[in-house]
Amino acid sequence: MAQERTLPVFDAADALVTREEGLTIYEDMVLGRYFEDKCAEMYYRGRMFGFVHLYNGQEAVSSGVIKSLRTDDYVCSTYRDHVHALSVGVPADNVMAELFGKETGCSKGRGGSMHLFSEEHHLLGGFAFIGEGIPVALGAAYQSHYRRVALGDPSADQVTACFFGDGTSNNGQFFECLNMAALWNLPIIFVVENNKWAIGMAHERASSQTEIYKKASVFGMPGVEVDGMDVLAVRDAAKTAVDRARAGEGPTLIECLTYRFRGHSLADPDELRTKEEKEEWLSRDPLKRFETYLLGQKLVKAEELKAIRDKIQQVVDDAVTFAEQSPEPDPSELRRYIFAEN
Repeated sequence: MAQERTLPVFDAADALVTREEGLTIYEDMVLGRYFEDKCAEMYYRGRMFGFVHLYNGQEAVSSGVIKSLRTDDYVCSTYRDHVHALSVGVPADNVMAELFGKETGCSKGRGGSMHLFSEEHHLLGGFAFIGEGIPVALGAAYQSHYRRVALGDPSADQVTACFFGDGTSNNGQFFECLNMAALWNLPIIFVVENNKWAIGMAHERASSQTEIYKKASVFGMPGVEVDGMDVLAVRDAAKTAVDRARAGEGPTLIECLTYRFRGHSLADPDELRTKEEKEEWLSRDPLKRFETYLLGQKLVKAEELKAIRDKIQQVVDDAVTFAEQSPEPDPSELRRYIFAEN
């Protein structure tokens, strides 16, 4: 059994953030947390169906990476995709409506929790099977690279961020796509959200190399490990990777050590993880840590943070109302969106 990793290779000791950046990041993290809490409430009240995988505890990863991108960059998610969608700018109304299976959802009510998509926001999708999104992200990075290098389009400098979990890092598509990204020097960031558990399989029991970031060395690309509960650590590593990719210097693998505060899905009784393990990670809540940082640096006042929390709670409550009042998909359009339309 591998020893527990406690000290990240990279931390945020020297990371800087302005007041405006701090408020933007904080609001994004609060939105992710409050939205997921509301999803749990709706699910247990029987208003939301199917498998629902929540992101509580991992907000620093989504905000730290996605808020380091431009709005024309690409993001590819997993089945735990609600907060990634919110971070790229998909309105909470449309995400909630999708979870309710309504026509106003970002996937027209056809995708549900695991298949959020938005062409407008360059969200390439959530994917139900592990590793399924990695080759999609690779394709997005390849088209940017091809347009820029082969077609000479200087505006084609978009970067793609590809999210996946620790369990996926043992999947064949992970290795194949890292190899191709390195061979072709593609502008892509592979972001491993290592929350220690692949459903009920402990990470240390499933991989011969438990330090996932070290797998990057096989392909000659940089690999870094960050404290995934520290949004500034994630942000700093992401900005470095984005700058490399945009400058034509190729891919980066970032392993974020994080933890989900709820079970694998809302149908998971979460009986495999110990109470002690959960409490240890709960004490490192990324939202509370960032609040402490902002207040300690005197960038904001406590009442400003409360105002943000109150505003976001209203946004989430309004999203539920919007979803409830939205129409169901028309049965006559059952086969629509299966194939591309002219």
